[in-house]
Parts: sequence; C-alpha cells; structure tokens
Amino acid sequence: MTIVAEKYDYVIGIDTHAQTHTYAIINTHTGAREHCQTFPVTTPGMNRAVAWIRRNIHGESIAAVEGTRSYGATISHALTQAQIEVVEAKPPRRKDQAGKGKSDEIDATAAAMSILPKDITKLLQPRSEGVRAALSILSASRGRIDAQRTINRNSLSALLRTFDLGIDARRSLTPRQIKQISGWREHSTDGIEQCFVREEAKFLATSILNADQQLKENSKAMSELDEQLAPELQQVFGLGPVTTAWILIAYSHHGRVRSEAAFAALAGVAPLQASSGKHERHRLNRSGDRQLNKALDVVAQTRMGHDEATKEYVEKRTAEGLGTREIRRILKRYICRSIFRKLEVLTA
Repeated sequence: MTIVAEKYDYVIGIDTHAQTHTYAIINTHTGAREHCQTFPVTTPGMNRAVAWIRRNIHGESIAAVEGTRSYGATISHALTQAQIEVVEAKPPRRKDQAGKGKSDEIDATAAAMSILPKDITKLLQPRSEGVRAALSILSASRGRIDAQRTINRNSLSALLRTFDLGIDARRSLTPRQIKQISGWREHSTDGIEQCFVREEAKFLATSILNADQQLKENSKAMSELDEQLAPELQQVFGLGPVTTAWILIAYSHHGRVRSEAAFAALAGVAPLQASSGKHERHRLNRSGDRQLNKALDVVAQTRMGHDEATKEYVEKRTAEGLGTREIRRILKRYICRSIFRKLEVLTA
C-alpha cells in the first residue's frame, strides 16, 4: 500500500467558495504548511492561482479540492488542464473542528491534510466532464420538469374537483381528459368565475402536455448519450434511458470506482448488520448515492415483477423466511455486482 505522503512531494488543499478560493500548500515530507493564499473565482484569478502553485512547488503534487462538481468545478478543470492531478476532498466533520475554530485557511489546510495518510488507490476521483456532465444536466432538467408537471397535475385535479366544468375528476385525470381540457374554448354561457376557471384549467393542461413532450425528448437525448458512454448497457433487463443515465453519472468513467465492493458502497447497497441475540440478518443501507440506489431499486422491482428467474428466486427465499424488503436488498446487491462488471468491460 502506497499513501499520498509517500508518492507526492506536495499536496495543495483548496477551500472553495462562490467568490474566492483559498489554497494551502503542504510539504508532505515535513507536514508543514509552506504557503497559503486566496484568489478570486475569475478566469484571471484562477490563472494567477495556477501560476502561484507552480512557483511554490518543486516536485510531484496533487490537489485536494472541496466540491469538484460545484464551487470547485472550474478550478478543478483549470488544474487538470495544467497537468496537476485533482482529487475530491471531503469537508471536515464538525466534531473534528471542535476547539480549532474555522476559517478559509484552516479549511484549505484541513483539505490537504485529510488525504496525506490515505492509500492512493482509495482517493476520491472527480467525475469526468463531457458526455457524463451532459447526462447530469439532462437528469437535473428531467427532475425539474417532472416536479413541475406533478404540481400542475395536482393543481388541475384540485381545480376540477372544486368547480364543475363537466369533467369527472374523482380519480386521476387521464391523458385523454387532459388533452380535451387543453383544447377548451370560452363558452358564451360561462359566468365570470367559470371563465377564469376554464382559462386556468386550459393553461395547466397545456403545461402538462408540454412537459410530457419535453420528457420524451429528454429521454431520447439520454438514450443517445448512454449509448456513447456504455454501448449496450441499456439492453440489461430492467434498465431504460433514465436509470442507465443515473448509473453512468455515478460511475462516471473507468477507474473512478476502484472495485465492485466500492461501487456497492457508493450505491448504498452494501449490506449492514442488523443482528441481535439469536437473530442474524442484514438491512438496507440508507447511505450512498441515492439516485444510483434508486436506479438499482427500479431494476430490482422490475425483475421481481416480470423476470421468471427472479420470480423463482423470490419464491425460494420467501419459503426460507425472508421478507420482501430483505429479498430486494439481496437482489440490489447482485444487480450492482453484475452491472459494475459490465461497465468495466464496456468502458475499458
């Protein structure tokens, strides 16, 4: 096992914010902080920061950056372009800061010091840019569109249950009803109240139909990008464009996740002990990347309902006394293993 302090001469810890980043340079041989400086988050500012780093290091270096996919995204890109290796630094835990206080200099130093004793194979690698970043944008956009569509559907149902406009809204509105409402015109017999209610209902119905179309286009774009990153992964039983995208966003690129066990931990499907006395069992893990976990859960439930081999397995484990939740946990762990192995081949 090789740790960071053995391989690198310097570690640059970077505490990131919206307007400024603070940089601390640690000499791995002495553990001393040799330099610390703050630069603005602008293109000239980051160029000055990179030049400052180059002037003050004399040997192999690595940068530990907080928030490589948020405030630290631009500096991570600039450092990578400058041939300086970048890894993700986790913010210090509150209990670890007890009695030490807090400042940008302290946080930047802590970011660097946090990776010094770590095995270089276990460092958190930033997610890749390009196609993976595009998938991430599409996923965020899909979540926003879907959330607004749900709000509009609920609002439309509530409106039609409050005012009688000839639509049976006792149950969820069907696509046919929504399309019918979107084509409504003003009635000469409508009073002022019904006139405004009809107009609002038409607006909400039209918004829902537009969202449906946007989600179809979003799914199509995801499918095309999925195929670029991992050809044929969508052919795995239970996977679709969206769930495949969620998996690829978390996996990112070959080499980011060091092992199948690490991928399971990332997904939150590594089993947790829940044994007591004579009872030995495991439970679901509530940690990890919840979007990745949701993708595996969708695959598991799809197979439990439609795959004959999985149905037989569920019956077998049920006969052994396991509950549905525990069986699903086991299936998610198995699915995670098989998908990781496939990803390693497809993205190699």
